[in-house]
Amino acid sequence: MTDFERYYQRIRSQQKRDSLLWSLLLVALYLAAGKVAEFNLLTIWQSLPHFFDYLYEIMPVLHLPLLFADGKTEGSLAYWGYRLHFQLPLIWETIQLALASTIISVFIAGILAFFAADNTQSPPGLRFAIRSLVAFLRTMPELAWAVMFVMAFGIGAIPGFLALALHTVGSLTKLFYEAIESASDKPVRGLAACGASRLQRMRFAFWPQVKPLFLSYSFMRLEINFRSSTILGLVGAGGIGQELMTNIKLDRFDQVSITMLLIIIVVSLLDTLSGWLRRRVVEG
Repeated sequence: MTDFERYYQRIRSQQKRDSLLWSLLLVALYLAAGKVAEFNLLTIWQSLPHFFDYLYEIMPVLHLPLLFADGKTEGSLAYWGYRLHFQLPLIWETIQLALASTIISVFIAGILAFFAADNTQSPPGLRFAIRSLVAFLRTMPELAWAVMFVMAFGIGAIPGFLALALHTVGSLTKLFYEAIESASDKPVRGLAACGASRLQRMRFAFWPQVKPLFLSYSFMRLEINFRSSTILGLVGAGGIGQELMTNIKLDRFDQVSITMLLIIIVVSLLDTLSGWLRRRVVEG
């Protein structure tokens, strides 16, 4: 056996031993966490058949011969969607809420990220202050922000906008400055050797490298904000969430299902549109 083969066998044995030790450690942590949290697989297995009970309750009663009858005929699509004239404007309000909060947050987070990154030569005190601020913003969940703003401004879209914007700034700033820190410094050194200013180095060295990541994170956050805005509506922060919560409280199961269907459709459309826009921008 050659020296290389002995070395390879030794490395492979060490890797297998490390993998086994880490696996055992993770299993031990999992069991310990389950013990503390009173997690029981047997309870989950016994209760699993009841998981679909609520889904069965919210399924609409549709009859094929009456499917396209008027809104007064039970079993028709029109009867199922008799509240669409209330729900569609609320869906549109939710989209506007998510879009407005995402756009302003992307702009603010993009500026903060360049000052928070280690490789942009910003003052250490400023970097620490920005990172501490955005850590606090993203630590507070959107729902907590929404409750605070609802108490301050009352029920409506403004609390939802502020809650989403603050949490989004905190999340996107971290993602953005980590993307900047992972960028190659060769173009930066080249521009610095040519006498480029700090702003020019950011514009022509960092930005072309991080632009695809910035776009991906921004579109992903738009989808997250739409889903979050439906939850914020449960506490009175505007949007379709208020309609969903009302239907749940009043046991209008058919309206719960159509509201959830509208949310799923809009999320799917946003995902398709964001992918198309990202390709157009990145590929030119």
